[in-house]
Amino acid sequence: MDTNKIVIFCAPSGSGKTTIAKKMLDFFPVLYSSISATNRLPRANETNSVDYHFISTEEFKNKIQKEEFIEWEEVYKDRFYGTLKSEISRLQSLKKIPLFDIDVKGAMNLKKIYGEFALVIFIKVPIDILKERLLSRNTETNETLDMRMNRVAEEMQFENLADKVVLNINLEDAINECQQIIKKFLEIK
Repeated sequence: MDTNKIVIFCAPSGSGKTTIAKKMLDFFPVLYSSISATNRLPRANETNSVDYHFISTEEFKNKIQKEEFIEWEEVYKDRFYGTLKSEISRLQSLKKIPLFDIDVKGAMNLKKIYGEFALVIFIKVPIDILKERLLSRNTETNETLDMRMNRVAEEMQFENLADKVVLNINLEDAINECQQIIKKFLEIK
């Protein structure tokens, strides 16, 4: 198995990409979750260095200046997300295949770097269902919901650049489809 490969999930917020990505970790022991860095505050159920590397805006910008990110993006105004080069080194030292759960622009940046060794799976959800899911989280204010929904149209434009698009109306079906796609990509019998 080629441990130079990477698997990337991308989609608008509320698409289910994180849920699906976590399921793939259960199915494929060779995959290991890459932990993104962000300058946002942790949500109630999130842990530093498990869900994200939570760092200050100043520290994030300092790491950008020092070129410590393999990819980064200002996803929303003053809200940064990115993948630290040190995170890639950590995963390579484990002899694991990195699994990324990142924004669409970050996914395309990694695809440019890794080329055919990167599998980009875009999780697609109809807009009305996406809005319902975001509302059901009970983590969104009217302002953050509007911000996320305004970004959806922009993010959907990246669908055609992904290697595979998986429609997530039924979670189990989407999980099964992703499992088959990754199994083929990793050449697992």
